[in-house]
Amino acid sequence: MPPARGSGAGEAPGAGLERARYRRILRFAFRYLAQTWWYELVLPRLGLERISARGRTARLTRLAQRFHVLAVELGGLMIKVGQFLSSRLDVLPPEITRELAGLQDEVPPAAFAAVSELAAAELGAPLAEAYAAFEEAPVAAASLGQAHRARLSAQDAAELGRDAAVVKVQRPGIRAIVDVDLAALRRIAGWLSRLRIVTDHVDPQALVAEFAKTSLDEIDYLHEAVGAERFAAMFAQDRRVAVPEVVWERTTRRVLTLADVTAIKITDVEELRAAGIDPAEVAKAFAEVMFEQLLGQGYFHADPHPGNVFVTPDSAAPGFRLTFIDFGMMGEITDELRAGLRRLLVAVAARDGRALIESIQEVGILLPSADTTALERAMTQLFDRFGGMGFAQLRRVDQREFRDFGQEFGRVVRSLPFQLPEDFLLVIRAMSLTSGVCSALDPEFNIWDAIEPFASRLLREEGGNVVAAAAREALSAAGVFLRLPGRIDALVTRVNDGAVTVATPVLDRRLSRLERLIRRAVGAVLFAGFLIGGILLLGVAAPLGVALMCVSAVPLLYAAFAGGGGRI
Repeated sequence: MPPARGSGAGEAPGAGLERARYRRILRFAFRYLAQTWWYELVLPRLGLERISARGRTARLTRLAQRFHVLAVELGGLMIKVGQFLSSRLDVLPPEITRELAGLQDEVPPAAFAAVSELAAAELGAPLAEAYAAFEEAPVAAASLGQAHRARLSAQDAAELGRDAAVVKVQRPGIRAIVDVDLAALRRIAGWLSRLRIVTDHVDPQALVAEFAKTSLDEIDYLHEAVGAERFAAMFAQDRRVAVPEVVWERTTRRVLTLADVTAIKITDVEELRAAGIDPAEVAKAFAEVMFEQLLGQGYFHADPHPGNVFVTPDSAAPGFRLTFIDFGMMGEITDELRAGLRRLLVAVAARDGRALIESIQEVGILLPSADTTALERAMTQLFDRFGGMGFAQLRRVDQREFRDFGQEFGRVVRSLPFQLPEDFLLVIRAMSLTSGVCSALDPEFNIWDAIEPFASRLLREEGGNVVAAAAREALSAAGVFLRLPGRIDALVTRVNDGAVTVATPVLDRRLSRLERLIRRAVGAVLFAGFLIGGILLLGVAAPLGVALMCVSAVPLLYAAFAGGGGRI
């Protein structure tokens, strides 16, 4: 739903700004959707595909750059949108994801007076009463909220065991901005849902629904507080991990108070060495902890960038603790998804393309319109090239070969109707950030060293189900065998009655496409004839010439859209 319409003169200033924001987002989207429609749909249908392809890279890069500028200017969810899109390698071309990858969620802080007023209203007391001290300058400011250092009151400090705290306060007015941004995104998703070139590859409304859920969770600080406590309980017996305690007496949906656990930033190599900590050991421990979350526990920190992880020196082995903060973006892998991932991993290990496709369909990665034959062929190419290699062998493969194959395989995958579920999106985000942090700590670090133990564990767990799976396959085969005589008899009867038909969907589609091409060619010829005839008659019989030029628009439209089937 768009923002509520007002009368204009009596409209509150905030409502006017929200409406202007909504319209600016829609104008930007409409402009570039129209440009894409023209270059990617109309020109190819007029036989001008070379013109479209020639400037595609420049157009996509320019689009991403201008969205980058728009996101920084507007803030709010637009920065989150850019970050979200930068990780959608399954949907978007690399020209866009590469440009948006550097979009940082750093904006000027909100005025302290407004922050203080919001926090006091949430806590039911002025900041001077709620805390012993509260710093006006934030230690961090983002598009959705900002963090301030504070000292707890004597009573709160006695319960927590320390008085140093960090208070996250939601940016004033951000909920209204989030609602406006989500309304605009839902409207844009509705437009995209009418374009077959989009819906053949992604469900835009489901994509926006995924993004909306993540965003609304992120501005609910009670959700973050619960996530912090769950994460802490998960690693309660692990000396490598620390989590700040939540001060519940000073926490609401828009204010979150945590123990101040600030220490050495995880990627500050010089500080780590000065503290006697080996960065390579930190990289190893961080990767192990992240994969324990992802593949072991099924509940994980989905935003482990360097600003959200500190290294705290510790006398016990391994000599430090990894302290995680900011639990607003957490991922969870369901039991069903975990089972699907096990089957997927076993299929990869066995180089079984058909089983791999089935497991991918089970976990919801493929849209219903997926051409599984093409996908199986793409996966077979992957297996033929790298199948059977262990992790140690893969490490010896020329990185240029990996890059070239990745680009080639990426083009194939993007041509297929993939829709990564939210859980997968967060998994990919977490793994990508983990790899980046570990590489910054240790240039020689290899992510496979961390993931290999968990992959082996999943295979061992799956091995326990092999006998049961074999029994199920045997029963299924026996059932087919017992039903086979009856089915053969029924088939012979239908042949005798002339009731058997043979479906050739691929051939039918190609004949239908050829028929449409012929109709478009006829339309194009008529268009050219009317247009040229009109131009020639302009000097002799101007009214008739103008009329013929106007009539030429009819066969032009027919040539462009004949056989469109109602949707582009």
